[in-house]
Amino acid sequence: MYDVAIAGGGLCGLAIAEALAGQGLSVVLVEARERLGGRILTHTSAQTGLAVDLGAGWFWPHAQPLFRGLMERLGLRAFPQYDNGIVLTLGNPDLGPQQAGSDSVHGGAYRVAEGLGALIAALADRLAGTHLRLGQRLAAVRDAGDHLRLRLQTAAGDDEIEARQLVLAIPPRLVATGVAFSPPLAPAIVSGLEQTPTWMAASAKAVLCYEVGGWRDSGLSGSAFVSNERAVLAELFDACDETGEHPALGGFLALSPDLRTDFADGLPMLIANQVAQVFGPEYELGELHYLDWATEPPTCSNHDRGDPARPQPAEADPALREPHWDGKLHFGSSETASREPGYMEGALDTAQRIINAVTLAAVRSAVAVVPANQAGTAQFAEWVAAQREPALAVYERRITHRLSTHQRGQLTQLALLETVEAVFAAALAQLGAIPFDTRDVPVENGRSALMPLIQEPFRAFLGGLIEDVMRSNAGSCALSNFPGEHKPSHEYEQVILRDIAAAWTEFSKAANALLLAAANSEGGC
Repeated sequence: MYDVAIAGGGLCGLAIAEALAGQGLSVVLVEARERLGGRILTHTSAQTGLAVDLGAGWFWPHAQPLFRGLMERLGLRAFPQYDNGIVLTLGNPDLGPQQAGSDSVHGGAYRVAEGLGALIAALADRLAGTHLRLGQRLAAVRDAGDHLRLRLQTAAGDDEIEARQLVLAIPPRLVATGVAFSPPLAPAIVSGLEQTPTWMAASAKAVLCYEVGGWRDSGLSGSAFVSNERAVLAELFDACDETGEHPALGGFLALSPDLRTDFADGLPMLIANQVAQVFGPEYELGELHYLDWATEPPTCSNHDRGDPARPQPAEADPALREPHWDGKLHFGSSETASREPGYMEGALDTAQRIINAVTLAAVRSAVAVVPANQAGTAQFAEWVAAQREPALAVYERRITHRLSTHQRGQLTQLALLETVEAVFAAALAQLGAIPFDTRDVPVENGRSALMPLIQEPFRAFLGGLIEDVMRSNAGSCALSNFPGEHKPSHEYEQVILRDIAAAWTEFSKAANALLLAAANSEGGC
């Protein structure tokens, strides 16, 4: 029996597998495709050797710290998406392409130097302790009390495995339509799964590679938008490598999935003609790489195929972010993220949530069964949850005091940091008064195994307090005279979050030291 089974070998599933196997848990990863990566897929140009991303392609390091951190940890390089020069539009084909200014189109996006396939390969190299089952699809799950029984469909027939916990790191709609549950999931959960669109599931992407490309030398950015009724590509972009030595132009199809199927045989010619219409006849003959994600059953459900295109990913039902079946069942995929759903950052946000939940369940089974620890952690969690409303009142008093003493800078940042630090100080006093039984609690790398149970209640508390503070600021007449505080910018919010993270680290160190001191004292505490 495995400790954890993961269905789905995309970025989310791989990140979870790496982390949990690294903790010494036995992990099996089941993937319906014969490859890893999910909606990440990189081809290599036979003509130029260029890495061509046909799925996810961009990330935004200034706003996506989890993905930026993963890149750094894996030692991968990134470069900014080329955005310099004139953007073209094509409305009336008879009038030809028109210039539409030179504003940046991609908002500070970066690409991975060797393609995102390099990131998937690097993660796969770290799965030495994970059992991989490629080409096998999760078909059914049965709750067997203290574990789950999973039925897998394989080329050789059905197979069955058992696991204590299951992570469904596949799009919610595919869970709803492709996995049978016994007992059945609650109707509200099924509805939440069905109503969560899979980001970019019905899209199609094309890239044309060239031996010679001169649009940059002509002052063009490579970005263009086509808006007429005969459009084949809706949006085009520069897909060259970092230096521009390997030219390529990419684009997203404007045609619906059904039309792409109807015109499948002629699509290569139509795509090439569209690029030539926009950038010139010299770009009609290129090496075409194309993928229609709507034809990929492990990505696109029938519901997704019929959905209209969306400008932004939709947020999933928050209930999908909670463990189910007594903590044994976890819904993953980027769509369920609380931050950046649909994007690679969202996949890592979801992965971290599930890693925490699985780790917490393992800790509970190992150390929280001791009555004193079970009661103590429950008491502490209840205390933390009760601090949210008083903490907001403290924050508002601190803001009022700063305004009354004519302070003008960093109002939210300093008032919130002081509030959080006061809560952490009170939490340490609360911990010291709880009679934990620490005699047999494991300590690994200097960290008490009770720490995840101590830290867990603060995740909801801190997230909720920050939301309360931003809501309070937005409704404050006094702060309306300070736009930067009334509605803090993304950059200012990041500064605030970094301060809170530093305070959180100090609290965690102090709490761990308190638990270790108790363990070292005679008979525990």
